[in-house]
Amino acid sequence: MRYLILGLIIFLGTHSVRIVAEGWRTRTIARVGPNRWKGIYSVLAIAGFVLLVWGYGQARQAPVVLYDPPLFMRHVAGLLMLVSFVLFAAAYVPGNHIKAAVGHPLVAGTTVWAFAHLLSNGRLADVVLFGAFLVWAIADFIAARRRDRAAGTVYPAGSSALSALVVVAGGVGWAVFAFWAHRWLIGVGPFG
Repeated sequence: MRYLILGLIIFLGTHSVRIVAEGWRTRTIARVGPNRWKGIYSVLAIAGFVLLVWGYGQARQAPVVLYDPPLFMRHVAGLLMLVSFVLFAAAYVPGNHIKAAVGHPLVAGTTVWAFAHLLSNGRLADVVLFGAFLVWAIADFIAARRRDRAAGTVYPAGSSALSALVVVAGGVGWAVFAFWAHRWLIGVGPFG
């Protein structure tokens, strides 16, 4: 469990600098340059991600059950994951209605992803992993929207065609992950 926690601290810590130390981040980027900042940031984030993946795998070897979700929660989580995948797609397709409405769909999608996994997984390692991501994503979304308001950021309205593309891409991504890739990458089929 300690490697999972250390990985979360490093990974989410690097992703939290803008939330808790925007001024320091800006001054440091100005001092060391954007490329060096991105390099250090990337190395730390990758190291944290590797540690949390490895630590999560280790923690799953000796599971501690905190709660046993009812079977129907798999289907609730599956539906929420569809929403999450659409939000993820909205982050990368410019000019769509979802990005215009949400502003930060990748972080919103991460919030939904973490919440869905907490509904359907009750082991200690799951609660630590997904709970940490849920808390981080909520804090990051609030901070990002606050920055938007302070800067007067207005997102373009978006087109219906691009919004439809987002929904289709998110749906296809969700189907591939739910019915094949999740079992292949994680070792667990979301629907049994």
